[in-house]
Amino acid sequence: MTNISEIAQLGNPVLRLQAQVVTDMQGAEIQQIIETMQDTLATTQGVGIAAPQISISKRIIIIASRPTPRYPSAPLMEPTVMINPAFQALSELTEKDWEGCLSIPGIRALVPRYKEILVNYANEQGGLVEARLEGFVARVFQHEFDHLEGKVYLDRVEDNRDIFAESEYFKI
Repeated sequence: MTNISEIAQLGNPVLRLQAQVVTDMQGAEIQQIIETMQDTLATTQGVGIAAPQISISKRIIIIASRPTPRYPSAPLMEPTVMINPAFQALSELTEKDWEGCLSIPGIRALVPRYKEILVNYANEQGGLVEARLEGFVARVFQHEFDHLEGKVYLDRVEDNRDIFAESEYFKI
């Protein structure tokens, strides 16, 4: 049985809330939220999703980098559930690259992000994980993490001229 949720769109107040810490990681409610996030993400060309995007203000993200028409050069990785994630930059080095968002369809923008980060999170079983992420996957993590902080990628754009309609983005 699949559980597909509508994706909250820009303007929905849930996208501007600081998401709540998950305390009962193995509880049925949290497992149900994760399943809904996985099923919903699988129906999109997205490479990540955060619980606020399915209108649930909890600190859960899924990173699922894979090549899609939206991100043809994305590396392939197993979908990874991250509960109560945190990160630190491994250097001050940032890079601007294109991002889009399932909650903001039709728009792309150049967004500065740290190139290398160290992430900490709990997995679905409640085990603590530490991982080093770089490049595209680090970018996806930071994008999804912003959703937990009540931010969207457009908040990070340095110059409004870096925001493109997706139809124009695909021409370049």
